[in-house]
Amino acid sequence: MNHRWLRILGTALLACTVLRTRVVAQTEQGPYARIAIMHPLDGHSVDFEAGYIRHLAWHQQAKDTWTWYGWTVNYSERRMWFIYASFGHSAASFDNPVDPAGDDRDNTMNVAPHVDHWGNAIYEFLPGLSRGTSVPQPAARAELTTVDLKPGSEKTFEAALSAGQSTLQGETLWYRMVVGGTTPRYIRLRPRPSLAAVIEGESEQALPEKVNALTAKTTVEILNLRPTMSYGLPQARQ
Repeated sequence: MNHRWLRILGTALLACTVLRTRVVAQTEQGPYARIAIMHPLDGHSVDFEAGYIRHLAWHQQAKDTWTWYGWTVNYSERRMWFIYASFGHSAASFDNPVDPAGDDRDNTMNVAPHVDHWGNAIYEFLPGLSRGTSVPQPAARAELTTVDLKPGSEKTFEAALSAGQSTLQGETLWYRMVVGGTTPRYIRLRPRPSLAAVIEGESEQALPEKVNALTAKTTVEILNLRPTMSYGLPQARQ
């Protein structure tokens, strides 16, 4: 009888240790972000939003410790696409998300039927090029600049941006794509309280002239934060 209870106790302790290890790995801080984009099917916008909100309720019930930003793309060729992202993670945390099988099942049921394109990538925050932390402030608007470079120009590009870091005005966050799409690719995220702030800051959008010859393509898009389609955010700044 004593041996039986010792085995039960040992199993319980092992399970607690494994659970604690997973929670620690999931919540460990780091420079990496997961950024994904979805295109709702034509005519499915209402159903897509309702399904995504139900999926966020699943994350809450599963006690997900990650914070998820949700944005609708507004001024862009990708107008009405949806971007969701989670920031400030260690590499190990991506191996320990909350209940991956359950997440996939709920996504398949509530979100996937209303989407015809789904992209997913991991980015690394670059503090030497940025002003701010790896986690953006949840402002009502965000300016998203995507820069695709010519192969082999990464070091020169980063050196040029680093040289101008001290002149940055307001929160300006640079990330380098690690995996998930065309490389070399960089994105710049600049949270803004309003569309007027974006327009009035147009002069700050331009990249240093010396990087023009390094870029293959640059796009600038405006994102609207969707608080009801986000999870764990403080109230957006107005």
